[in-house]
Amino acid sequence: MKPETIQEIKAELLRIKQETEEALKVFATKDSGNANDFTSTFPDYGEENDENAQEVGQYSTNIATENILEKTLRDVKSALKKIDQNTYGICKYCHKEIDEKRLLARPFSSSCVKCKSQLQKN
Repeated sequence: MKPETIQEIKAELLRIKQETEEALKVFATKDSGNANDFTSTFPDYGEENDENAQEVGQYSTNIATENILEKTLRDVKSALKKIDQNTYGICKYCHKEIDEKRLLARPFSSSCVKCKSQLQKN
């Protein structure tokens, strides 16, 4: 892969990282013990029954969103680390190069299309 392409992908990964961290900060706080973990805060809308139900619903949504965003953040950080180690763009299953088009579309991909398709079939 061309160095310019890798730099373009790195810039995109840094943008995604920043956006993901900002999205998490809206409803979660960073755990002091682990830089990759966040904890959703329980919302406080009031003391009425309907407000309590709304709090529980929002908290459940926040937990699910937190899990998705944390996984994205881990994947992005892993891709950035691989760029720094000059191992970026190699499929973790077959150890062949991941197609450049896939990496441009999803820069934190860790597997090639063929391996990902096989995994999804199983």
